[in-house]
Amino acid sequence: MITLYRLEGCPYCEHVVDRLEELDVDYESVWVEGLHSKRDEVKRVSGQRQVPVVVDEASGVTMAESDRILDYLETTYA
Repeated sequence: MITLYRLEGCPYCEHVVDRLEELDVDYESVWVEGLHSKRDEVKRVSGQRQVPVVVDEASGVTMAESDRILDYLETTYA
């Protein structure tokens, strides 16, 4: 199962969502706060406060930055 930390209205998050859905990959969304200072859960998981962040439990991967995430999804699930 993939967990996606995302922010409502975030275009980078939406790119990741679109690709997950195109690849028919099951995922769970965790909605984060708009203020960086309130994103403690994202920081705990990834070491930083920006979204999107993907946690892929199956492979033990945690990563941020939409371009890297899209590359990872492509190579792992396409």
